[in-house]
Amino acid sequence: MSALLAQDVVRVLGGRRVLDGVSLTAAPGRRIGLIGENGCGKSTLLRVLAGVDEPDAGSVVRPADLGFLHQELPFEADATIASVLAEALREARADLAELERLGAELAELPDQHPSLPGLLEQYGRRLEQAEARGSWDADRRAALVLDGLGLSGLGPERALGSLSGGQRGRLALAALLVRRPSALLLDEPTNHLDDAAAAFLEARLTALPGTVVVASHDRAFLEAVCTDLVDLDPAVGGPVRFGGGYLSYLSAKRAAREHWERRYAEEQQEVERLRHSAGVTAHRVAPDRGRTDNEKMGYGHRAGRVQQQVSRRVRDAARRLAELERARVAAPPVPLRFAPPALVAGGEADAPEEGSGPLLALRRVGVPGRLPPVSLELADGERLLVTGGNGTGKSTLLAVLAGRLAAAGGTVHRRPGLTVGLLAQDTVFARPDRTAAATYAAVVGPERAERVPLSALGLLAAADLERPVGALSVGQRRRLALALLVARPPQVLLLDEPTNHLSPLLCDELEEAIGAGGPGAVVVAGHDRWLRRRWRGRELALGGPVG
Repeated sequence: MSALLAQDVVRVLGGRRVLDGVSLTAAPGRRIGLIGENGCGKSTLLRVLAGVDEPDAGSVVRPADLGFLHQELPFEADATIASVLAEALREARADLAELERLGAELAELPDQHPSLPGLLEQYGRRLEQAEARGSWDADRRAALVLDGLGLSGLGPERALGSLSGGQRGRLALAALLVRRPSALLLDEPTNHLDDAAAAFLEARLTALPGTVVVASHDRAFLEAVCTDLVDLDPAVGGPVRFGGGYLSYLSAKRAAREHWERRYAEEQQEVERLRHSAGVTAHRVAPDRGRTDNEKMGYGHRAGRVQQQVSRRVRDAARRLAELERARVAAPPVPLRFAPPALVAGGEADAPEEGSGPLLALRRVGVPGRLPPVSLELADGERLLVTGGNGTGKSTLLAVLAGRLAAAGGTVHRRPGLTVGLLAQDTVFARPDRTAAATYAAVVGPERAERVPLSALGLLAAADLERPVGALSVGQRRRLALALLVARPPQVLLLDEPTNHLSPLLCDELEEAIGAGGPGAVVVAGHDRWLRRRWRGRELALGGPVG
């Protein structure tokens, strides 16, 4: 197994330098997590490392046996599960077939045959390759992987077009785990994974002898799997590599930021001092002041000496100033900080006099094949976490609460005039050619956009406001969708897998905003184990898969 090496990689997209001289060494046995704000280049770096995109400058050396999990899946809709698995098993089966062929040839040759050494060498190389891939165990491994990722119940002839997005994502991941390439590149691998599947993936990755490079928002996954984290956010010397998991990264990142701010402040003070020395001192220490009586004989000599001293001090200050200005660090960019005026609005102000009951209530509401009958009430100030495995109906429940899906049974009661907002898993904008700022103004209205500017919410950097929505990353589009909701806070906010595709630091801030309490109601549906471990509100666990 060989290392994956990137040297001074530059990638420019749409006139924007997404990667600027990034270098990375990923040795066998290392599991490197790529983190940073949405749009910092994590997916772009993975595509360059995989060879899907070519860098504009720099170089990449990669193992020949490399597997890449895209956010966008590479399978055709009419392909079957069986064909995907056959492709994943192709290399292992080729190893076994070649070993059988070489073994048969060796058995036919006499001991002194001139072809024997060459055949033995071929057999040895293929044997090493088969052992590294676990080729003899590949079919059993395929069954275990499908079961571990919750796909064992799907028939082998099932077409991919009939699968949900989550099922297709898990199948793509399963195909890579069955292959066991010597280097794995994974983009958001835990999206759509429930607890059991996430734990299975973590165990598989930590047992691999090769290289793993993964871009992930999943804080529990980063903590459990990664030996190193590479932060692609701006830093003094470029991307910073931190040893350890997510908790170690948080403290190291905080210390690095404080050091950068302190160094910048000290250099600014020194620049001002040197400018003062170079520009003011010479005028203040004038060599042609009036002579005193006891200076008359040596005045010219003394004046010349003073002039030399002043000139030397000015030259030294100017030289040190030039050196410092060449080498001083850039100003630390103002970090994005999620700062909405409010996540949700109060439910009491518009309520009728008799409306002191719940904001929203379900009584035995179900959707055949998608959601078993559920009863719940949401009170003003409620914070509810909906959990359950894949297929238990979490997204369907939120769609019913939002009024986007009609229930087939039971009753739904909403307080008159109730406003409900839903952050869905799939973020789609009708006008991808429109800029983020223009989309925001069109949806919330010019007056509201002026009163609550998109830039003030801390969700998109200033440079991204005028970029077309279609050019934003998946995470940035989710940030924009969240901004559209909190710009005009609803009384009930529904968040479906809100931490998918968002940076870990934004996930932390979103959790804090939800946990801060206040009026209105928030319902979160998700698999995020980090969020669930820290949840302090009410929980609703949905049962087994429906249908």
